[in-house]
Amino acid sequence: MRTCVIGGGGFIGKYLVKLLLASGRDVLVLGRRSERPLDLSTNAYYKPCDYADKNNLRKCLVDCDEIVDLAYATVPQTSFENPIFDLQANLPPSVALLEVANELNNLRCLIVTSSGGTVYGLSQVLPITEECATQPISPYGITKLAIERYALMFHLLSDLPVIIVRPSNAFGLGQKPFTGQGFIATAMGKVLKNEPVTIFGENGTIRDYVHVKDIALGILCAMDRGEAGEIYNIGSGIGRSNRDVLEEMRPIVEGSGFSIRSNNAQPRGFDVPTNVLSYEKLLKHANWQPEVSFDTGICEMWEGMLSNFKS
Repeated sequence: MRTCVIGGGGFIGKYLVKLLLASGRDVLVLGRRSERPLDLSTNAYYKPCDYADKNNLRKCLVDCDEIVDLAYATVPQTSFENPIFDLQANLPPSVALLEVANELNNLRCLIVTSSGGTVYGLSQVLPITEECATQPISPYGITKLAIERYALMFHLLSDLPVIIVRPSNAFGLGQKPFTGQGFIATAMGKVLKNEPVTIFGENGTIRDYVHVKDIALGILCAMDRGEAGEIYNIGSGIGRSNRDVLEEMRPIVEGSGFSIRSNNAQPRGFDVPTNVLSYEKLLKHANWQPEVSFDTGICEMWEGMLSNFKS
């Protein structure tokens, strides 16, 4: 079985590729870089590809039985700064992928990776289930939701075997700081540079942090045991504020001779105050639940970032 992972050279993608290879799959990774990412598994094939080029995409996907789309050109902060670019850079390529996938005769599954952290917006229910209303307050979340709707349209009208996953906030070893995504990585980066961590609001936003290994496994479980046309959250059901995260990091950081300083800024309008996801549906359909504890994850992450800082 050949599985194509679009954007497989990214943070979540690299973990997913390892799991797919371990399951016995033949894995093709498509990426925008002309050269193979250095830390991508050598057992995966890599091809540079402009996702908006349907002819090129068609050639790459012709022998694929499964597709996972992890590619996205923006993050919530940049989408707010330039909503037109967010729309133009992400929606047309995603629709082009759906059109090309719809031409494939033997496609078993197409995973569309959405955003559990943004599509729900100001939810009145916690933890958030897949049946809750979607009221995104950022261009990023609106575009993600539009892609979902197109995918479900193709499933309804053409029986395209689409499964949508909505991961919450990924963290873990290999996450890069200062990218506009990933509070934990950026906080650790600030600590290593002896700079204060900025918290927007008194305690910051409350987020559902799931280790990247668990998110990759959640995607694989959705592929293997999920149902076409369904939407699955990948969360933990536990919320932590930015302040909570810093306090849980403190003994680890101080044990290495560093200290945590923070300052407060005004809340940002595009930040959802609280986002915590229920994973009950994915547990019921695919027997998935998070396994890596938060403490284990941040210890591993800190040791990795500290090692890179010293080298």
